[in-house]
Amino acid sequence: MSQIDAYSGATIFDGASRHEHAVLLVQNGSVLDIVSEDDIPPDCTQHILGGGLLAPGFVDLQVNGGGGVLFNDHPNLDAIKTICAAHLAYGTTSLLPTLITDTPEVQKAAIAAGIAASKAALPGFLGLHIEGPHLSVARKGAHDPALIRPMSEDDLNALKIARQSLPFLMTTVAPESVSNAQIAALTAAGILVSLGHSDTDFDTATAAAIAGAGAVTHLFNAMSPLHHREPGLVGAALQSESLFVSLIADGFHVHPAAIATALAAKREPGRIFLISDAMPTIGTDLQSFTLNGRKIHREGGKLVLADGTLAGADLDMISAVRFMVGTVGVNVDEALRMASLYPAMCLGADTRIGHLKAGAAADMVHLDQTLNIKSVWRGGKKL
Repeated sequence: MSQIDAYSGATIFDGASRHEHAVLLVQNGSVLDIVSEDDIPPDCTQHILGGGLLAPGFVDLQVNGGGGVLFNDHPNLDAIKTICAAHLAYGTTSLLPTLITDTPEVQKAAIAAGIAASKAALPGFLGLHIEGPHLSVARKGAHDPALIRPMSEDDLNALKIARQSLPFLMTTVAPESVSNAQIAALTAAGILVSLGHSDTDFDTATAAAIAGAGAVTHLFNAMSPLHHREPGLVGAALQSESLFVSLIADGFHVHPAAIATALAAKREPGRIFLISDAMPTIGTDLQSFTLNGRKIHREGGKLVLADGTLAGADLDMISAVRFMVGTVGVNVDEALRMASLYPAMCLGADTRIGHLKAGAAADMVHLDQTLNIKSVWRGGKKL
C-alpha cells in the first residue's frame, strides 16, 4: 500500500463545510478521507500546518496569460506550462488557458497546443477557453473588431473535433454571431457554451440558454445591461436557473454594490463564480504588453488600452477572494466556493476538483487568518 499523508493543525474546509480538530488524509495524489485527530492511521506521514485554513485549490476558467506570457502571442505548449506555473503561486491549481479573438491560424495553433498539453497530462491544465471570435462588435471590449465574425459550419466542426482531444472546452459567443442550432450542436458535443461580448436582448439570451448555453462570461462587462424595460444579457444571466455566471472581482470591472446586488438576485442552482481574466502581468513586473498589435498598459492595478478600455485584468484568484470578503462582504467559505467549487461545477469537473471530499484531487491551499497563501499543493505535491 502506498504512503498516506496526514494534514492537521488547521481548520479544514472541504468545499461545503468546515472541520475542526480534523485530519485530511491524502494518498496517491487524491483525498482519502477527513477523519478526527484520534483516527490518524498508523505509519502515515504527518504534516502539522500550525493554524489557518486548508481549502480546495482554485479553479480559474478564464486565464489569458501569466508569467510574462500571453497565450495569443505564444499559442504553444511551453506557454501553457508557464501560465499554469505562474498562477499556481496564487492558489490556482486548475485553469483554462484562454485565447482571445484572433486569426484562424492562431486559433488552430492554440488548439494544437491544448491537445499537446492534454496528451502530456500537464499538471493544472483543464482544457481551453476560446473567447471569440464569434462576438458582437457593439460589445467588443478589447477584442479586435476586424477579427470578429459569425460562426460558420467549419468553425463549428473545428470546435467539435477539438473537444474530442481535450478534457474540457469552453467557448464564449454572442447570440448575434451564432444560431441556437449551433449552440445546441456545441453543447451536444460536450462543449461549454458561455454567452458574452453581446448586445443581445433578454428573450434572445434566454432562448440561447434553453438551446444549451451553460454560462455567461464576466457579468456586467461587455454585455447588454439590466434595464427595467429590457433586462438584457445581465437580466437573463441573473434570472436563469441554469446559467452559471463568471465575475471579475478586482474593483475596476464591477462596482462592489453591483456585485452584491447580483449575488442577491441570482437564481440557483446556477451560481456566480470568480475568474481572473488574467493577462501576462501576473507574477511579473511587466508594465505593458501587446494584444493583436495594440499596446496595453498596466496602471494602478488595471490594464487598459490607449483609450482607457479595460483589457483583461491584473488579477489573481486569491486577490479576488480577498476582495469578495473584504470589500463586498461575502463570508469566507462562500468566497472560497466562488473560486473553487462553483467554477468546477460549471465546467462539469466537480467530481475531481473544487472540493476536498473523498476521491477529489489533493489540490489544496493553506491560508492564514488574513487570507494570505502559506502553501499550495497540486495532486498532493507541495509547491
